[in-house]
Amino acid sequence: MTIAQALWLVRENQPEVRETPLGPLGHGNVLVESLFGAISRGTESLVAAGSVPESEYDSMRAPLQDGEFPFPIKYGYAVVGTAKDGPEALVDRTVFCLYPHQDAFHAPAEMVVPVPAGVPASRAVLAANMETALNGVWDAGILPGDKVVVVGAGLVGLLIAYLAARIPGTEVTVVDVNGDRRGLAEDFGCRFASPEQANDRAGGCDVVIHTSATAAGLATSIALAGFEARIVEMSWYGEGSVKIPLGGRFHSQRLSIVASQVGNVPVQRRARWPFSRRLAAALALLADDRLDKLFSGETDFPDLAQDYCQILADPGTLCHRIRYR
Repeated sequence: MTIAQALWLVRENQPEVRETPLGPLGHGNVLVESLFGAISRGTESLVAAGSVPESEYDSMRAPLQDGEFPFPIKYGYAVVGTAKDGPEALVDRTVFCLYPHQDAFHAPAEMVVPVPAGVPASRAVLAANMETALNGVWDAGILPGDKVVVVGAGLVGLLIAYLAARIPGTEVTVVDVNGDRRGLAEDFGCRFASPEQANDRAGGCDVVIHTSATAAGLATSIALAGFEARIVEMSWYGEGSVKIPLGGRFHSQRLSIVASQVGNVPVQRRARWPFSRRLAAALALLADDRLDKLFSGETDFPDLAQDYCQILADPGTLCHRIRYR
């Protein structure tokens, strides 16, 4: 029997590695030996802190998590590995799976997606975040020639900016309080501005996408939106709440705030885009060496439990990669 090692959150901000026996491989399943993983700092910080509201326990389940909110729980959704056993079409291929942090695992074959030849395994761990960004761009309805602002230069915000800048004629500006993110934004073909510098675009933007998870960021988003523009809220606040400035220009300019969340494909695409197609598209979009700049650090899996909370707490973390082998 194969004994795998998995990261569990046993109580608030207390991770530990536990042994997980895999047992015989079931029919239709795949045995994957992990190569790389990634930490999704925003969501995993809320999970580690026990800040998932009870009302959202079902909707916030990771696809293949073990345990129940709040604790103990095995959580995560970004692993790239090698398929070692299972359907012949997958064996020996590099694959991506929405699986928690674990060095080997069994997963249903339909949840294991081959990584395209042009995407290295070390970068393919961005697939879950790229999938979120792709969904956000769909929800935003960005069109050629639009003036787009992304407020919040975290991992998802930068991926959205990267995608939006590839739409012909768009003018994309990334707004963040951290000036160190300027280089990344410009590498992706975007402008960069601090919230104060963004004021010269006030009221002139066609689409505003908010990813900063702060009240100040949402207020900036409202200030930048043009007449009857859409503000796409992609931040998740867990049990927190934010003050929204709905006075002033919000009503006079007929603005709208809509939520975007990766758990559902937007309705206008849902009939043709199952989750598998969306994930395959996200993986294909990672065939760009510039995206390697989104990795802010890497930890060997044996050291993950001791470093995990520090990684989550560091505001400089973009995508922190886990190396299994």
